[in-house]
Amino acid sequence: MFGDMMGKLQEAQQKMEDVKTKLDGITVIGSAQGVKVTVNGNKVVTNVEIPQMIIDDGDKEDIEELFLLAVNRGLESADKVSQAEGASAMQGVLPNIPGM
Repeated sequence: MFGDMMGKLQEAQQKMEDVKTKLDGITVIGSAQGVKVTVNGNKVVTNVEIPQMIIDDGDKEDIEELFLLAVNRGLESADKVSQAEGASAMQGVLPNIPGM
């Protein structure tokens, strides 16, 4: 029984490593009025785009607000993707333990 559980834990660990690798290749975009932030599935910001017209027309506070909004939207989307991929990978690997 204990050996079987250790095997399942090792399998789960390997699947989570596979998911992490897969999430590096998944990207989502958060945007706010033209400001775009690209985030990978591991919640790492990989690119920021701020159109020149926003820089030319906006003031510093407006640009910062749009940037924060875009980042937070991107991170929220990445979190959803990460949770879904993790749940999918773990389905059937570990037993359903009540309270966990």
